[in-house]
Amino acid sequence: MGAEASGSRPELQELMREAEISLLECKVCFERFGHRQQRRPRNLSCGHVVCLACVAALAHPRTLALECPFCRRACRGCDTSDCLPVLHLIELLGSALRQSPAAHRAAPSAPGALTCHHAFGGWGTLVNPTGLALCPKTGRVVVVHDGKRRVKIFDSGGGCAHQFGEKGDAAQDIRYPVDVTVTNDCHVVVTDAGDRSIKVFDFFGQIKLVIGGQFSLPWGVETTPQNGIVVTDAEAGSLHLLDVDFAEGVLRRTERLQAHLCNPRGVAVSWLTGAVAVLEHPLALGSGVCSTRVKVFSSSMQLVSQVDTFGLSLYFPSKITASAVTFDHQGHVIVADTSGPAILCLGKPEEFPVPKPMVTHGLSHPVALTFTKENSLLVLDTASHSIKVYKVDWG
Repeated sequence: MGAEASGSRPELQELMREAEISLLECKVCFERFGHRQQRRPRNLSCGHVVCLACVAALAHPRTLALECPFCRRACRGCDTSDCLPVLHLIELLGSALRQSPAAHRAAPSAPGALTCHHAFGGWGTLVNPTGLALCPKTGRVVVVHDGKRRVKIFDSGGGCAHQFGEKGDAAQDIRYPVDVTVTNDCHVVVTDAGDRSIKVFDFFGQIKLVIGGQFSLPWGVETTPQNGIVVTDAEAGSLHLLDVDFAEGVLRRTERLQAHLCNPRGVAVSWLTGAVAVLEHPLALGSGVCSTRVKVFSSSMQLVSQVDTFGLSLYFPSKITASAVTFDHQGHVIVADTSGPAILCLGKPEEFPVPKPMVTHGLSHPVALTFTKENSLLVLDTASHSIKVYKVDWG
């Protein structure tokens, strides 16, 4: 009996951790729900639940009108009510929650597992973010989103250090940002689907270069170790390398690396090997169903390996829908899966595929990911409008 209780403890801890992350935390401010006035869970008229403090912050001061941060439906702050199921769950799990540490510091399911150590952003700070990058010199996190200023830069603690890129129709404005990268000399490069251009800013937000008229629909963007820029063109089905003099704001040369790709979006470059991974979204003929496919090319642009949704379904019981791709420091290919949602390691390109789950809980809709120099994994979760920081916990 004692052995059974001991054996079940890790499962109970994991269940508690999942409940705390998924049910007992406000997805706007990331504070735990509670019985205190400002942290009481409140039902919006659309059915979503946020804490009372966030209701007050989101509501108009006079009309009390607010927009649900998740489904965008119009609600009224005075029409909210206590979410009784969450309050009852807090009472049921109260003693266990007080005994256990915060959800993101709970014991992982296995030594060496990735655990969420903290998150930053949240609704209002970020609005429907789409792209994520790290500045290689400063370590600051750069995100593009749908706010009034499209580019937001966070310091290492998650505080907003700077923002720029006005929403507008001028050449230096950003209409609809899709992805972002930061060059080795700290220039910010944004793909703008609104006017089908690529825009280069210095790190303080001054426009340096606008590259327009060359792409049908620029999408993914990434910096190479040689400080070049690789860009996918989703509509033209191609991959390009841009040679830019960032200091002078001059495009020196454009080279098409690949053609005949199927709706390529995400792109990543391995700083270890120079390999390039491209995430395709081919449309199955006659079905209307979009699958995903990861292709990996060598530094000389020879196809090394590829795997698609069907191939991954042989390893996992559920469908895998890849939304982002990156390389870790050892050259493994890492993808974000929105169907799980999860983060998966596919192995090294020459061993494809050797899939292994890295993160299987705590995510809603991951759309971008990258690794820091300290080997932390940053995941951009667009559903919670936040960046989540995962670290290896050797327990």
